[in-house]
Amino acid sequence: MTLAPESTTTALKVQLRVADGWLEVCDLAVLLPGRGVAALLPDGRQAALFRDRDGALYAIDNRDPFGGAAVLSRGLTGTHQGRPFVASPLLKQRFDLETGQCLDDEAVRVTTYEVRTAAS
Repeated sequence: MTLAPESTTTALKVQLRVADGWLEVCDLAVLLPGRGVAALLPDGRQAALFRDRDGALYAIDNRDPFGGAAVLSRGLTGTHQGRPFVASPLLKQRFDLETGQCLDDEAVRVTTYEVRTAAS
């Protein structure tokens, strides 16, 4: 009897664009729709990564500018007028995941990061 070779699958990695290029931060499988993941960046800051139900990826600064804590990755996700957002678990301000703009205070914005997947 001849056995078929095991199929190999390539795990996709999530990468963020940082000053020095692309930084691999986690496996795509770690990002579950509706749940955030925090990643430590080389400069000591943190990014909050999200994946929506359609598979789109987003990355913003993890620090809540109102409370100062690195908690946005733990926020609740949703949509407002078709735009994806995360609501801070502290004071519930909502941040657009595409632009970083606070939907509840026009004067406030968090950093966004370009994000992509790549084969390992």
